[in-house]
Formats: sequence, C-alpha cells, structure tokens
Amino acid sequence: MDARAALGLWLEHLEQERRLSPRTLAAYGFIGRRYLAFLEGHRGGALSADDLGKISAAEIRAWLAVLRQGETPLSPRSLSQSLSAIRTFHGFLDRRLAIANAALALVRGPRVKPTAPRPVTESQAVELLAEPGLDAGLDPWEAARDEAVLTLLYGCGLRISEALSLRRCDAPLGEALRITGKGSKTRMVPVLPRVAQAVETYLRTLPFPLAPDEPLFRARRGGPLSPRHVQATVQGMRGRLGLPDSATPHALRHAFATHLLGAGADLRSIQELLGHASLSTTQRYTQVDSAALLRAYTAAHPRS
Repeated sequence: MDARAALGLWLEHLEQERRLSPRTLAAYGFIGRRYLAFLEGHRGGALSADDLGKISAAEIRAWLAVLRQGETPLSPRSLSQSLSAIRTFHGFLDRRLAIANAALALVRGPRVKPTAPRPVTESQAVELLAEPGLDAGLDPWEAARDEAVLTLLYGCGLRISEALSLRRCDAPLGEALRITGKGSKTRMVPVLPRVAQAVETYLRTLPFPLAPDEPLFRARRGGPLSPRHVQATVQGMRGRLGLPDSATPHALRHAFATHLLGAGADLRSIQELLGHASLSTTQRYTQVDSAALLRAYTAAHPRS
C-alpha cells in the first residue's frame, strides 16, 4: 500500500467511524496531503505506507519549519494543530496497519499561549441583533432570518454550524433545543422566549415552503444558508456600527458565556450549555470576567 492510500483510509476512518464534521475532515485532509507532499519532495519520490514508519524526527521538524517559514507562515496555534493531526494519522497507522513511528514522540510542538475569548459587550450584542432590521437592502424575510440566526448564537450560545444545522421540524422552538455539536455530542439548550419569537417571525415571512427535514435557514435563492453568509453579514454590520474586528458571529457565543458568568452562573452549567468536553475550556471565560471587573474597579474606585 502506498502512503496516499493509507491517508485515504485514515480519512475514511475519521468520516465513518469518528463522524467528524465535513469542515474538520477537510482540514485534516489538507494537512495530511501537505505532509505527504513535503515528504515526497524531501525523499525524491512516492512513499509506501511502510515508509511512514521510518520518517525521522528531523524530517518532521523540517516539515514544521517549512510551514513556519513559507509564503503564508502558520501561527504557533496552527502549527500545533497540524502536528496534532499528523500524530493522529500516525496513531491510526500504528493501530490499524501495524506501522509504528517512534520518532514522532521526539518532536515537540510550538508553545501556544492560551488566549482569552473576545466577546462583544451587552450593548454591542443588542446592536448586532437589531441591525438586520435597519438594513434597507434586505427583504423583510431576510432581515428576520439574519436576526433569528444571530439571536440563536447569543441567546443559546450556539456555534454557526449548530444554528444552521436546525431543520424545519425543529421549529417552532420549545422550551429547550437538542443540539448535536462537535464530536457528535448532544446537549440540551434552554430557549428564551425572545429566541423563539425571532425564529417564529422569520418563519412567518419566509417565502419558501419547507419540508420537515430541510434546513430551516435559507439563502436568497432558496438554498441552505451558508456559514460564510453569516460571517459576511456580521462583518458588514460591524463596519456600520463601528465595532472592532473581534465582533464576529462566534463572539456572540463567547458573549453568551461571559454574560452568564457575570450574572452568577456556575462554570459547570456553562460548560454543559456550550457543549465543552473539558471544563478547562470553559474556564477561559473567567479571564474575561476578571478583566472586566478590574476595569470597572479601576474606573470607579476613588483610590484606584
């Protein structure tokens, strides 16, 4: 078996057995093909699957160096993600094809400094949710659609992909919504009346009939709404509102968690609402809340 065929088996395993999302699968495939292309160029020809067990630590470090210094150099975080993907690939080769590579354990990834989430403020979130209705270039149903999507991100803490995965049969929304997130993990998310109302308004104005299993949110021509549309919509709105570049759709999900934490919610509950596998991921929001408290203290305390 050649190395490319082994890569194909790994990607098939990720898709069918681990059920990774199409986006994650595409990213792993890109990293894997880039890795093999480098090794083929470095060794001067095609590789067999067995050759992958003989890749040296120096060759892996050379591959990382190319990623770090190329025309579009990767950040330390992206380098770490690339190395993690390759470790997963070699782990598959070891388990399924009995092709082990001990050299990989000698390679250390770059140090990645953890960064705090960058949520929008409460007033900025309100402005973003209201902005679609003020856009004269949108049909009423499109404005209602954009408002409904953004309200789901902020009101339920959903990712874009989770909001756009909703089907017509999911609406009208009840008191809770079953969401399947990363790693096919399922969680229940409470639905605020304001969120349910936004979705209802969108459905009343939607000009397209939808079957129960069709995507709930539709593009102008009737096809499924794309994540890129949501990102571009928020990009245009933040320009009109004078918001920073950090005001992205995902920042509304960050705001959901940060504002709950500031209101007294406990970390474990927020972890469950967000669908985080590890509590350490949720703990990042305490950094944001602490920073906000410090700024308020500095601005208001007479001895600051």
